[in-house]
Amino acid sequence: MTSPRWLASAAAVLCACTCSGEINGVDLDAINLPPGYTISVFAEVEAARSLCRAPGGTIFVGSRKTGKVVALTDADGDGRAERTRTVAEGLHVPNGVAVHNGDLYIAEQSRVIKLPAIEQHLDDPPAPVVIRDDLPTDDHHGWKFLAFGPDGWLYVPVGAPCNVCLREDDPRYASILRMRPDGSELEIFAEGVRNTVGFTWHPETGEMWFTDNGRDHLGDDLPPDELNHAPTAGLHFGFPNCHGTDIRDEQFGELACSEFTPAAQELGPHVAALGLRFYTGANVPQEHHGKLLIAEHGSWNRSVPIGYRITEVQLDGDTPISYDVFADGWLRADGSALGRPVDLEVLPDGALLVSDDGAGLIYRIAPPSA
Repeated sequence: MTSPRWLASAAAVLCACTCSGEINGVDLDAINLPPGYTISVFAEVEAARSLCRAPGGTIFVGSRKTGKVVALTDADGDGRAERTRTVAEGLHVPNGVAVHNGDLYIAEQSRVIKLPAIEQHLDDPPAPVVIRDDLPTDDHHGWKFLAFGPDGWLYVPVGAPCNVCLREDDPRYASILRMRPDGSELEIFAEGVRNTVGFTWHPETGEMWFTDNGRDHLGDDLPPDELNHAPTAGLHFGFPNCHGTDIRDEQFGELACSEFTPAAQELGPHVAALGLRFYTGANVPQEHHGKLLIAEHGSWNRSVPIGYRITEVQLDGDTPISYDVFADGWLRADGSALGRPVDLEVLPDGALLVSDDGAGLIYRIAPPSA
């Protein structure tokens, strides 16, 4: 298996992109991309977090800091959104967004709401319809990702309300939940998940893959963040007993790690892996097509910062066989950061949208022919 790029030398980074100057403090010349790829700014959105694309091409962006969800449209197809509309505001930590049957679903800290027929009402957004309002209210890991699976269920996580703890009073903590689109039949899909802020489904098998942020305060190099595979409901991924593939917790490691589902791939320690997507599209080069791209938001308490990049995982069936850098350069050599990638959205032509809540930007990273 290929060694993680966070162990590689600076000489091993990928070729630099065609550049477009500096915006919001980010020098696009500094972003390293695969050969032939280019980077530009698709839109400026304060504290841009989760992304989703509606059937009509509208891009919706959640922002937990501003309490808003905005809609971006690129009607002329030039790769730059010419209109930004606020479709919801005054919300409580609206991080996750998802579109289903034309309705926009939004995950707040303790509830899920929807805006019906949203693309027909971008200039006059409807009043939100509450889907559920009984999720935990904890601030710690309270922001939520949101996505519809190929089974038509709506998936939403509930993070652990702590760095590391065992909350037996409510089994929804440290889990991924799912419900029907109307909010009914809420159930736990996966347990032992400390804090996932990104999941997706394999385009061929329909099985879930998700990132999970490891606990803090075990040093710079422990534990790793995780890429996990959940082919079925009912699996337990170890938190708080175990981390990564076989690291028993110093406080809660009473059970052997063999009792749980191990990480499919250990990611860099404290990289804060968030959004992820399988990379498909009309113009994606063969060497990248079908691989799993991960937005690594970047460490906040590591003595030598790590992350602030997009990584790429290649699968052989259900087994990861490489973990490499796809794009980097947001982290300067002195440890300061230009920006912090959060989420990804793959467009039909193979261009990749990347949200950055540090710089307040959404980038368009395009392969040679897109």
